[in-house]
Amino acid sequence: MGKGAGCMPSKSRPPAGATENSEADVKIVAPVPREERSVEIKAVNSTPPPPPAEVKLKIFIVFYSMYGHVESLARRMKKGVDGIDGIEGFLYRVPETLSQEVLGMMNAPPKDEDIPVITAGELTEADGILFGFPTRFGSMAAQMKAFFDSTGQLWKEQKLAGKPAGFFVSTGTQGGGQETTAWTAITQLAHHGMLFVPIGYTFGANMFTLEEIKGGSPYGAGVFAGDGSRLATDVELDLAEHQGKYMASTVKKIVQS
Repeated sequence: MGKGAGCMPSKSRPPAGATENSEADVKIVAPVPREERSVEIKAVNSTPPPPPAEVKLKIFIVFYSMYGHVESLARRMKKGVDGIDGIEGFLYRVPETLSQEVLGMMNAPPKDEDIPVITAGELTEADGILFGFPTRFGSMAAQMKAFFDSTGQLWKEQKLAGKPAGFFVSTGTQGGGQETTAWTAITQLAHHGMLFVPIGYTFGANMFTLEEIKGGSPYGAGVFAGDGSRLATDVELDLAEHQGKYMASTVKKIVQS
């Protein structure tokens, strides 16, 4: 060794600061180019949602029928209501007030159990109502009057105010109340604040023909029952169907206005 040279590092020893791993053992990870990075793409449901179910307006056809004459008009009236898009008709009976014994003595046929008996509270579910009943001395039958009398709570709260309503009737004779039976019933609607919807002369020429006996008036459809054996004629049934269509169209206009 020369003077002042100090100690020379041995070739067999690693230089100071070096680790036991060589540079060959060190892995350098290069950055991944942006375009090569994996991107998680969430699948998007492109299927459009189903359209909302159509909600139809409801016309309740509420009636009392002892021998089936009013019921025949009611069934045909429902056909007319159902013929208007977006409207559906529902048939209901009012409760019977006579016993089965009395009905049997009067030779009244059994009632169709497929038509439910309505309660007063259910009237609020309707968008419009058509009331049908036979005459008793020029005004509605006691069964229908009893039903109206049961609507006192609805009257107190004015739950039926603004609801459109109409009438159809049955009488025994030509002068037996085709007009007065409906006319005297208007008081029921007035106290409830309901809107009376008569048919006027919208049925056209058939309202004026005199070739055959037929029920009905500007107040609503009607049928002549005679002694009970006479059935509704085609013209009377056609008028009932017309009233159903007319009422449904009127309710539709009111709701959409």
